Amino acid sequence: MFTNQLAEELLNLIHSLLLGIGCTEKIAGKLDGILFLIIIVIIAFALSRLIYHISIHFVKRILKHKHIPLLETMIKDHTLNKIAYVLPPIMISALLQVVFDQKSSWYTVTSKITWLYFFIALLLAFNAVFKAISETTMEKQQVGKGRPMRGLIQVVQTIVSLMIIISIIALLINQSPMAIYAGLGGAAAVLMLIFKDSILGFVAGIQLSQNDMVRIGDWIVVPSADADGIVIDVTLNTVKIQNWDNTIVTLPPYNLIANSFKNWKGMQNSDGRRINKDIYLKLASVKPCTPEFLEKMKGFDPDLAHFITVKQQQALEGETANTENPAGLVNGTIETNAGLLRAYMELYLRKHPSINKDMTIMVRSLTPTASGVPMQLYCFSKNKKWESYESICAEIVEHFVSVMPYFEIEPFQKMISL
Repeated sequence: MFTNQLAEELLNLIHSLLLGIGCTEKIAGKLDGILFLIIIVIIAFALSRLIYHISIHFVKRILKHKHIPLLETMIKDHTLNKIAYVLPPIMISALLQVVFDQKSSWYTVTSKITWLYFFIALLLAFNAVFKAISETTMEKQQVGKGRPMRGLIQVVQTIVSLMIIISIIALLINQSPMAIYAGLGGAAAVLMLIFKDSILGFVAGIQLSQNDMVRIGDWIVVPSADADGIVIDVTLNTVKIQNWDNTIVTLPPYNLIANSFKNWKGMQNSDGRRINKDIYLKLASVKPCTPEFLEKMKGFDPDLAHFITVKQQQALEGETANTENPAGLVNGTIETNAGLLRAYMELYLRKHPSINKDMTIMVRSLTPTASGVPMQLYCFSKNKKWESYESICAEIVEHFVSVMPYFEIEPFQKMISL
């Protein structure tokens, strides 16, 4: 039974043409529906191709005037072509409902095939769109923009894909999708045991993305996995870390959630990278400063000479100002050569062009050990790049070791008997 006059006239025309070429009434009655269906399919695909080419032309004109990364990625990956394949089954389904009796076998078979094609095309189109979004997000992350959204994109992609797959299964077995959802709910306990690792990785991946614990480009250290390097990829199932020796460690996300790891992002985002070095002084070389020694050391460095002069003036006035110094001197004393060295070290650090003056600068003596008296340097390098940072540290330590003889101090060096 036909409900559309135009469709009925078209079908009558096909029927008349079949009779005109010599077909019997019986054969014409069977073939007219098939031919009509073929014409519907041809028209639907032709219209979808037309819409696709119009949309491609329109998008390319937009991209000539404005840079839109997502649209550029979709053009490059032919995403719009996959989206266009979703249109024919929609058109065919609409025409079938108007042309054929919904109780007829023709309608039942063609409708099921049409909807099956629709869901498959929809699944491919959704995955193509999510892939384009993911690639665009990756490009933004490589220049340090935005949060790591790949995990969240994969969550949405997984949920949508599962829903479409369940709809396909429901269509094939002639059941409602809700019945399948109910069955999955009853089997949830068994599924959780079977897919325990996948579920753990899925949940951990969401936590990593939501809490912004790890981003692509972060330097992290995971002792339990012997990983120390840069994060190059974060997904729901894996975290890839490229170590400094260029090896790649792949971890499940829940490994980062269950175990502790160090993220150097705070250092990278701060104004300096910490320098924390210990230089051990030989105990026997630490001694009181004599007036002659102090006069000699005034010629070693102008800033140190000023420090000694102010300290001597304070001593003559009967003041002891080694802490909370009102004269604004650095931390140090003129009582021992170690205290004088400590003052010189801090003066040197405060003048060093590579040290951040707005962050903590401190030189302190620690508890003596069997290896001598540790003199600890604590400051922050302006340059946070690894190679430059190590060069700055080496330069500072080497300078202090080289000037120790002027202070009549010997570094501790363990003798090894051969």
